[in-house]
Amino acid sequence: MAAISRDEVAHLARLSRLAVTEQELDTFAGQLDVILQAVARVGEVAAAEIPPTSHSVPLTNVLREDVVINCLTREEALAGAPDVEADRFRVPRILDEEA
Repeated sequence: MAAISRDEVAHLARLSRLAVTEQELDTFAGQLDVILQAVARVGEVAAAEIPPTSHSVPLTNVLREDVVINCLTREEALAGAPDVEADRFRVPRILDEEA
């Protein structure tokens, strides 16, 4: 696999709207080449008899089933409130509104 060129890195930088220096082009070209070689090695290891997976270990959903239960009515919920206004909890203002 051929190394990625400075021109290709510059093109990717333009597409990504990144401002890179000449020195960074050289640095990034080397770094991207290492990444591309690693990806190519993974592609070589992947075999047809190994099924694709999203996780290395099986996952189990540990959440409970959704069960509909009775909940508080509005009146029951507001019964314990220290202050109620227009069928809502009334709380102290903590932010001043400025025009």
